[in-house]
Amino acid sequence: MSTKATSKVAGHQLRTIETNGISVRIAEQGEGPLVLLLHGFPESWYSWRHQLPALAEAGFHVVAPDLRGYGGSEAPPEIEDYNILQLTADAAGIVDALGEQTAVVVGHDWGAMVAWQCALLHPDRFRAVVALSVPYGGRGARPPLDQAREAFGDNFFYQLYFQEPGVAEGEFDADPRRMLSRVYTSIDGEVAGPPEITSPLASAGGWIGRMPEHKQLPDWLTTEDLDYFVGEFERTGFRGGVNFYRNIDRNWELTPQLADAQVQQPALFIAGEQDLVLSFGGRSSDDLEDRLRAVVPKLTKCVLIPNTGHWTQQERPDEVNAELIEFLRGLD
Repeated sequence: MSTKATSKVAGHQLRTIETNGISVRIAEQGEGPLVLLLHGFPESWYSWRHQLPALAEAGFHVVAPDLRGYGGSEAPPEIEDYNILQLTADAAGIVDALGEQTAVVVGHDWGAMVAWQCALLHPDRFRAVVALSVPYGGRGARPPLDQAREAFGDNFFYQLYFQEPGVAEGEFDADPRRMLSRVYTSIDGEVAGPPEITSPLASAGGWIGRMPEHKQLPDWLTTEDLDYFVGEFERTGFRGGVNFYRNIDRNWELTPQLADAQVQQPALFIAGEQDLVLSFGGRSSDDLEDRLRAVVPKLTKCVLIPNTGHWTQQERPDEVNAELIEFLRGLD
């Protein structure tokens, strides 16, 4: 195992390891069975700051990497370097680099999508899966963005906005604090006024101006927390994270073998009741558990946390930690 210099951030030990041909920075804590925590967009390992000590104290070796393109991890130059085969190989490579045979993979947002695919593409390396916010829905019959273009037409949809190289990251890199403070608080708290862009048309402008500014940060996000996230993106830019979205259709094209595939590992799903991701495609969360069980037959529980939005493990760390520990302790 190749290990580079170590450091500490907010009491968390960080080091850099080699996996799948790139350098990846990880935060880690504890000893015991390996649990891998994968963050989403636009975040970093720091989004798991509440889970690292709790799971370590419960008897697990907990590792939260910066995904490729984020934070202290390497950012390969090409868009296709961020496809799902590479992302899941990064995760499997971390298991190898840490000298383990298997791990439980836990993911939020984009990390959840990677976690589901880790279970499907590397079933011998990942013995169980936990997803936060993004349920597994199976492989669709058509490329996902084709469906999005039909659904939204000339109207704005952030995933479609992200497709043109240089556009979205150009907007976000120009003011990371404005971007992050708005996306993290988009459904929390009292707004200071209407958003600058009220037209639904994509031609009316980018993403930041469509989110209202809030009078103060939500209770779950301190000024110090926001400062850390902002500092990371001021240093790295947003291109790596946006490139995940530019591979959505490529990921579909690369995985024809997953047609009709089911996730066979034990699984747990957690989301906030107010998470807008649950309503993507006009679907209700009413039959969410039934839809999940159709493709994840060993789902142990589907947990919807009241009064909670998209940033699940940061908004409700105590509830999420309790569910994670119960699930992990229940595995064979």
